[in-house]
Amino acid sequence: MANDDLVVVTGAGGFIGGHLVRYLQGTLGHTRIRAVDVKPLAEWYQVHPAAENLRLDMARREDAFQAVRGARHVYNLAADMGGMGFIETHKAECMLSVLTNTHGLMAAKEYGVDRYFFSSSACVYAADKQTDADLTALKEEDAYPALPEDGYGWEKLFSERMCRHFREDYGIKTRVARYHNVYGPNGTYDGGREKAPAAICRKVIQAKLSGRHEIEIWGDGEQTRSFMYIDDCTYGTTRLTASAFHEPINIGSDEMVTINRLVDLAEKLAGVKLMRRYKLDAPKGVRGRNSDNTLIKAELGWAPSVRLEDGLEKTYRWIHDQMTAGGDANVNRAPRAATGR
Repeated sequence: MANDDLVVVTGAGGFIGGHLVRYLQGTLGHTRIRAVDVKPLAEWYQVHPAAENLRLDMARREDAFQAVRGARHVYNLAADMGGMGFIETHKAECMLSVLTNTHGLMAAKEYGVDRYFFSSSACVYAADKQTDADLTALKEEDAYPALPEDGYGWEKLFSERMCRHFREDYGIKTRVARYHNVYGPNGTYDGGREKAPAAICRKVIQAKLSGRHEIEIWGDGEQTRSFMYIDDCTYGTTRLTASAFHEPINIGSDEMVTINRLVDLAEKLAGVKLMRRYKLDAPKGVRGRNSDNTLIKAELGWAPSVRLEDGLEKTYRWIHDQMTAGGDANVNRAPRAATGR
């Protein structure tokens, strides 16, 4: 692929999409990038002036065709999604994201797109394989027999199958990554859509700055997850898209930690120790989830490697700067709105 071929990133106003545009431009040297998102430009997490920035809704067929026209590669990250507190209470909205991939694939077929990347999720994995905090890491074949996260997970699994059949029937070179809990700076940290690392950082910062040295933790804190830093995500995404491998594959860290351990790390960064209050009736998802990276190491010769402690420090510093930029008044401010696609 030449650097002046057109690359389209949908969901470019979101967390991962904004970082991906930055990586494509700054690191890979692509000069023609069309960045697409349904949100007004003022609400994008990152705006890159050198890109062609368009407000379009991939859930609308005509918008999707406008977005994809002329593209050589398409990275589809457009979706309504968020942390567990969002996806457990907005299942219909999450399911409607199937339209973004449907129309994206239809447009890719119409215009002869060479490579089409779809961002799937570890939420496709069968729930009965994630009932133990000390679980065996999830391999790609563990998505079947199908029992994904209700709503969001089903949409992702269905869209994976759609990518497969567009590849088989129409020859589009589809690539599918199952992301595991991506985090980092320049993302949402409040409003209900934030993931656990950002939420924990925000809560610890609020506790320290307000002088109320306590923190609410959803569940008992012993549920386990792995968290992938954004730089690993963007590198892995582009490397997978350029590869010959066409089956769904994990892109995630295999450094499994408890939520309590995540709080420990944030407390260490803040230099505080907080009283922990456990909200046992809060949305908390599966008991345990971790990425098995055997396949990605075999196929790409690489796997995410940024340590949680290192990535969390950068994330914490950025959130702290955001929360204190306007002085102490920001400590107890109302959460800002977060939107989807």
